[in-house]
Amino acid sequence: MNWLSSFWVVLAKELREGVRDRKALITALFFPVLGPVLVIVMLFLVSDSSRQADEKGVAIPVAGRENAPNLVALLEQGARVVDAPADPVEAVRRGDVPVVIVIPPDFGEKLRAGQPAPVRLILDESRHQARPAAATAERLLAAWSQQVAAQRLVVRGIHPAVIEPLAVEREDVSTPASRAAMLLATIPFFLVMAMFTGGMPIAIDVTAGERERQSLEPLFAAPVPRSSLVLAKIGASGFFGMATLAETLIGFGIVPLAVPSTRIGFSVQLDPEMLVTTFLLCLPIVLVAAALMVIFAARARTFRAAQTSLSLLMLVPSLPGMALAFQSARPPAWLYAVPFLGQQMIVNELVRGTPLVQSQALLATGSSLVLALVVCAFAIRTFERGQPLFDA
Repeated sequence: MNWLSSFWVVLAKELREGVRDRKALITALFFPVLGPVLVIVMLFLVSDSSRQADEKGVAIPVAGRENAPNLVALLEQGARVVDAPADPVEAVRRGDVPVVIVIPPDFGEKLRAGQPAPVRLILDESRHQARPAAATAERLLAAWSQQVAAQRLVVRGIHPAVIEPLAVEREDVSTPASRAAMLLATIPFFLVMAMFTGGMPIAIDVTAGERERQSLEPLFAAPVPRSSLVLAKIGASGFFGMATLAETLIGFGIVPLAVPSTRIGFSVQLDPEMLVTTFLLCLPIVLVAAALMVIFAARARTFRAAQTSLSLLMLVPSLPGMALAFQSARPPAWLYAVPFLGQQMIVNELVRGTPLVQSQALLATGSSLVLALVVCAFAIRTFERGQPLFDA
């Protein structure tokens, strides 16, 4: 039997056995559904909280309201002023209220004397849900401070524009897609996890599983090129990885249909062209993932040990990309050459509605293809030596 014939025979065998293993198949196909479902739930939760804030207004607890009625009147123009809790520091620390403004009794005396009037703004910056109220409170306090400063200058015969050498005009160039991308930054993470999850049961079954069933040694004792057998096993694992990747992308493609823009206030741009581009970009790393899983599973002594090692393996390439999606600085160009990371960075840009940069795509794809060849060659060498496969 020649090389190509043996490759197709083994590939068909592994695919057939993978489809027959219903438990592993259901597990592999179930995880990709979680990503789109979680994104849909997250979009609904964010839209509901935003709509409630718009309907009810931002509530700002104020202690000592009687000490600064004019300041409270301005705060009421942009927020709902409510009574502060008895212990504002502890209430903010527990998360009972997002922010508290404390106006001390000597506020009016300092203000009439022309001195800076003290105001305490109690907040917990570690709580993400408290930031809108804190930003509103800071904006209103700054507006009142500017208003009082302008009045003092007018009384002294000075035009308020004298202390404003800059006239800053704020122009927001964000698009609905880029604002939605803040909520969709987890998509690359789910894509990487999906391709690993889909190929993992097959990679384990064709190596550690066959080893425990004592069917691996007879297969490699057959008079066929061992490289064709290895690549067939990698191909079977990669096929299921591609299937789960496609399933995940189709699920994310349904997100705009499940979450209409009229409900969340912005549109989610996950059009078919963007999804197909993402699928093609990820094909090289699917091959890398399949080869790595076959190598790690082959070196595991038991089926359970293979599951443990591959579960840890899939976290290595997925977490850096997720962390990078939330950093403020623009990543350096050379990071696009890092397999897995480069694809995740490009997908983040595509989700934001940014056109695909061909140089970045070529760099990410080329480096991933080179790594795929290296890892496949290493897998062939590993199987040809046979040591990690047949040692007790």
